[in-house]
Amino acid sequence: MAEANWTSISEFVLLGLSERQDLQQLIFAGFLVTYLLNLAGNSMLVGLVWTDPQLHSPMYFLLSQLSMVDMGLVSIILPQALVHTLTQHRAIPFASCMAQLFILLAVGNMQDFLLAAMAYDRYMAICNPLRYAAVVTRFLCLKIVAASWVVVILHALLHAVMAARLRYCSNRLQNFFCNLQLLLRLPCTRPFANEMVISTVSLLVTVVPFTFILVSYACIGVTVVRLRSAQVLHKALSTCSSHLTVVLLMYGSELWFYLHPDSSNSPHKQQVTFFYTSVVPTLNPLIYSLRNKDVAAALRRAKMKVLG
Repeated sequence: MAEANWTSISEFVLLGLSERQDLQQLIFAGFLVTYLLNLAGNSMLVGLVWTDPQLHSPMYFLLSQLSMVDMGLVSIILPQALVHTLTQHRAIPFASCMAQLFILLAVGNMQDFLLAAMAYDRYMAICNPLRYAAVVTRFLCLKIVAASWVVVILHALLHAVMAARLRYCSNRLQNFFCNLQLLLRLPCTRPFANEMVISTVSLLVTVVPFTFILVSYACIGVTVVRLRSAQVLHKALSTCSSHLTVVLLMYGSELWFYLHPDSSNSPHKQQVTFFYTSVVPTLNPLIYSLRNKDVAAALRRAKMKVLG
């Protein structure tokens, strides 16, 4: 497109989950309930891990980091979505959209790295129990978390800067937040450089943690089968079931999203986006509370302290 036909974009319009007026109150209620449940559940989990001595272990330190990331993820998306849904003023300044994109990419990828670190923790606990205490230390977890933040921040900054330099011919996004995949459909010319970064750097940042999780669980499965011990099988199920459930929920919905690129503007796909960006982070503390005996026991102890 010629330079003269290009108009500078100063803001984007987020069309939300649906433009139907009769659904706005229902959508607002869904956003609000999800946000409040997320804050309540994840803050409770962080409080338990920080205050209960029985949860002062590397695994639960990583779990508390995941809860804080989950709270951060919905706090970037849902308050703004609530305002847009309530007021019907759905414009977001260009700079704010790029900032939201940067934070979303960083926090979203941090989820993957934390789940990979937790998978390594479970691998060591089951496959190398005698070396677990010596290898998996709080200091090691701190180094993993710090290194992961450096990687995801640099990756997110690369995408945000490249997206901000594009020339956009449209500013209407069929979503309730600034989604990179949808943003790259709006430039006047095809963003080959951005697509190349997604196909290389972004693929590595996403695939490496997922592959690490798969390899860790493959090793755990081999160990359980080789030992043929009911005790080892019970330990594997009790220590891995919560983490594995979260992994399946998050990666399952993300894979569905990215395997259907041609339906990016469909209402059904926006609902899937809402599920993995907002609902799954809200379900995480519930999954760990119900399926993890240590967290459930800590919750009972905290309840007894409050009541007595």
